[in-house]
Amino acid sequence: MFPERFSNLPAYAFPRLRALLDVHEPGGPVAHMTIGEPKHTFPAWVSDVIADHAHEFNSYPPNDGTPELLQAISAWLEHRFGVDLDSERQIMALNGTREGLYNAAMALCPETKNGAQPLVLIPNPFYQVYAVATVSVGAKPVFVPATAETGFLPDYTALDPKVLDQVAIAYVCSPSNPQGAVASESYWRDLIALAERHDFQIFADECYSEIYRGAAPVGALEMAAKLGADPERVVIFHSLSKRSNLPGLRSGFVAGGPQSMARIKQLRAYSGAPLPTPLQRAAERVWSDEEHVAENRRLYGEKFDLADQILGDIPGYHSPEAGFFLWLPVEDGEEAALKAWTQTGVRVLPGAYLSRDIDGENPGKTYIRVALVAPKTEVQDALTRLRACLWA
Repeated sequence: MFPERFSNLPAYAFPRLRALLDVHEPGGPVAHMTIGEPKHTFPAWVSDVIADHAHEFNSYPPNDGTPELLQAISAWLEHRFGVDLDSERQIMALNGTREGLYNAAMALCPETKNGAQPLVLIPNPFYQVYAVATVSVGAKPVFVPATAETGFLPDYTALDPKVLDQVAIAYVCSPSNPQGAVASESYWRDLIALAERHDFQIFADECYSEIYRGAAPVGALEMAAKLGADPERVVIFHSLSKRSNLPGLRSGFVAGGPQSMARIKQLRAYSGAPLPTPLQRAAERVWSDEEHVAENRRLYGEKFDLADQILGDIPGYHSPEAGFFLWLPVEDGEEAALKAWTQTGVRVLPGAYLSRDIDGENPGKTYIRVALVAPKTEVQDALTRLRACLWA
């Protein structure tokens, strides 16, 4: 029997989208702009590394990551964020960061907090695994609006102290999905101080950290180290999917304090699915190379410049700081997505499908999410069609 605690979960975004659109014919050449699946080329040598190590498919992979992969990640963290972590005790390879974002809650969320049901803070809109992880551990989600008024990041500092005393985990996505907002040093400073004061952990989803337009986003673990916070206070999650255009490699990592990581690794030993060794060998080299990452940023930068040119004068348009999504204001996201599909063939995602209704309000209802993952010419054509259809 399906557990009752899962009964209130809304349908996943993409089945909802198919139910909305697929009963209608597209109104023009189909352009897929819904899924954040990178389409830029990945380094050609990735295939060679996998082939060179194909014989290692004959052995079970190291559960937490090869020593070489963990060392490559540690070196990248030191280069990128200036943090010095013990590669063996403070880092674990992931089979995609979704696994980590879910299992970290399973491993670290207490059954009670101050004698009551723990709370988990979730930005609204949000990556759906945050909510599913919360429900899975028997905690109560608290959805906090991440709107234009709050800089498209959740303002957890505005919550009632009595609520904060019950918080066990706070999820933060920076750069944020879908809005592309970047948490500043002051944002992290205030949030880490809040977590120290009310004794909760921060789960920092930083999967989009390497796709930025200006200065490189500051990291949560970087700020925690600068502030001298409890080493267990922050757990970070990164991936090669967006950074290196390798979503099919399923290579990510989780890093944090040694006690937290010991518990996460213990759970992985029983329930995790480690990355096959030849794929770990490829990831070792990918984390050590920055040339392809800079080129990736350049390509996204060109497409964001196009978006600014085509859509920049739309009322409420927000030019993202990072990531590869546009979060575009419309009167009604579902109506706009359906109109775009039936009149132009451009496929976009209603913002409400990424958000939760709270007290009758859904912060994503008046938005659509548009992924700029296709080649530049295709993006230009699709955005031009969207402009003519929705904002003529």
